[in-house]
Amino acid sequence: MGTEPSTEPKAWEGVLARIEERLVDGRLRPGDHLPPERTLAAEFGVARSSVREAVRVLEAMGLIRTQTGSGPTSGAIIIARPLGGMQALMRLQVAASGFPVADVVSTRLLLESSVAGELADRGSEVDLDEAHQLLNAMDDPALTAAEFLALDAQFHLALAEAAGNAVVATMMAGLRSSIEGYVLAGAARLPEWEAMAARLRTEHRAVMAAIADGDAAGARTRIHDHISGYYRDAAPASAVTAPSPSVSPSTDAR
Repeated sequence: MGTEPSTEPKAWEGVLARIEERLVDGRLRPGDHLPPERTLAAEFGVARSSVREAVRVLEAMGLIRTQTGSGPTSGAIIIARPLGGMQALMRLQVAASGFPVADVVSTRLLLESSVAGELADRGSEVDLDEAHQLLNAMDDPALTAAEFLALDAQFHLALAEAAGNAVVATMMAGLRSSIEGYVLAGAARLPEWEAMAARLRTEHRAVMAAIADGDAAGARTRIHDHISGYYRDAAPASAVTAPSPSVSPSTDAR
């Protein structure tokens, strides 16, 4: 008689489920570092190899980014929360099709200008706690460019989610891998990353200030200039101008 296949979860799957649970309930947030491998293995009562496999899967899912070496920047940093099935499918489609960067930027300008205007119009009724937490996480001077830009991408997604339009938020989540890809490639072309990081921090807070002030036109303009300015300054030499959306930043795309 044949042996029935085991339906018991593997040790790494249990580790994965428990880390995801902490991401969902807020015990772990974007910008936090995962505890060391040895600590997690002892806490969950599994071998370190099971922790490594769970971390590998979390990175493949786009939830964490790992950094080798030692010191405060080493280990795994949380860059996103778990995505729903539709968002994950969109990300898979984006990865498979490889959208042109110019098209991704144009789409961002359309979506995010609308998001910023919507948030400003709605005022205090929107919850921007996660966006503020991400801004604070990006203030850490020990972040590498890759870690900073992963948190940056999550900040933009947090704004889309706060606006409450599920379709826009899903599209932004689906585009995330493409966005991270072009901004990280652009960072390598910049003569001074630290100067750019300081500029991005200032621009993020200017967008948030316009939203807080209820200045919809200002919020749309600032997010538009923020996205197009980075693309202009970090794009390859062959890309001389940033793409433009089919609506002006002063007009809400609703």
